[in-house]
Amino acid sequence: MTTRIDAELLIPGRGEPVAPGSVVIDGVEIAYAGPSAGAPTADEVVSVPTVMPGLWECHGHFMGEPSADPEMWAKANPVTQASRATADVRRTLEGGVTSVRELGGIGLMMQPAIADGTIPGPTIYGAGDTLSATAGHGDTHGVPLDWVQDGGGFGYMCDGVPECLKGVRLQLRKGALVIKIHASGGVISEMDNPMHQQFSHEELRAIVEEAGRAERVVAAHCHGKAGIMAALKAGVRTIEHGSYLDEEAARLMIEQDAILVPTRFILDQLLGMEGILPRYAYEKAVFIADRHAEALKLAVASGVKIAAGTDIFISGDSYGRNGLEIKHLQDAGLSALEAIEAATATGPLTLGPQGPRSGQLVAGYDADVIAIDFDPLVDNSGWGDRDRVTHVWKAGRTVKGPR
Repeated sequence: MTTRIDAELLIPGRGEPVAPGSVVIDGVEIAYAGPSAGAPTADEVVSVPTVMPGLWECHGHFMGEPSADPEMWAKANPVTQASRATADVRRTLEGGVTSVRELGGIGLMMQPAIADGTIPGPTIYGAGDTLSATAGHGDTHGVPLDWVQDGGGFGYMCDGVPECLKGVRLQLRKGALVIKIHASGGVISEMDNPMHQQFSHEELRAIVEEAGRAERVVAAHCHGKAGIMAALKAGVRTIEHGSYLDEEAARLMIEQDAILVPTRFILDQLLGMEGILPRYAYEKAVFIADRHAEALKLAVASGVKIAAGTDIFISGDSYGRNGLEIKHLQDAGLSALEAIEAATATGPLTLGPQGPRSGQLVAGYDADVIAIDFDPLVDNSGWGDRDRVTHVWKAGRTVKGPR
């Protein structure tokens, strides 16, 4: 069966919009995308205001935890977590996100159930456990270390080159399509400083090289500049957050064609969670928030390649609001089209060789397509509202909207 989507406005993900435009879906692929006047006939015709590629969430987490306290995560029952996360992946899909690069969480284990249709959700390209130095950002400091290492958290502790190599290989054994590391301290972890570098230069190089042998790229959580520079020099593909990115770091990112996934969404959310976050986490969020906003604007002005990601991690209604990151990127200086490209066409690039033919309305690409009821080139107020996403086609199948 073929489906033709006729739209007042077609946004291809990369390139200029077409008005009016049409997309024709044939099976799991796009057969045509371009001016409506040249579109072939189809078995089914749907008319919408705006059609565009499905969104990419490039820094996602499915944890199934309503708490912001990592110690509560460590004590939770994994069946309960998965049950909550089932609702979260559905909300994410309904919000127009058809692909998620998950950088820590249980999404890698949920993907088979999504793929076979047991539960609705986006395609998840998971990292498995995040690699962390002991006492680093991935360590749940308030519980026994053996508990953390045996699955009582979402990180894998590794110290020294041999352990780092094993950490990469263990994630590959789980089917990880990207490797995630903590190259600096973080906000939600209790004892580490976001400014401090974590992992030595030797450990970072070993992780990147081992991942590269399996054609996987490395995503590096970094706030402080020391961690950013060390990760870039080791050859990571993406910098996550980048709160203390400066002109020198921006130049190095451009030289190495690295991608920044700034996750402004979560910083903005944390500032409104004083009564929910552990006190240490709220204070660290306040400490870095303004600098993070400045770093993002500097990255945009410098021409650093940017991909959209939210870092949503608390189970509940935030899932499905992922599109709000597009508005945050516009606030930082990207044009509407550039921000949409960051949330669509740039997404697969964050996976390196594992990136699929996705994120663009191009013949031969995956038929992950959405329709929205507003023109995002003139009005970005609809981003983050699941109800403004009227249709979602995933792999050519209608998963939201009239059938």
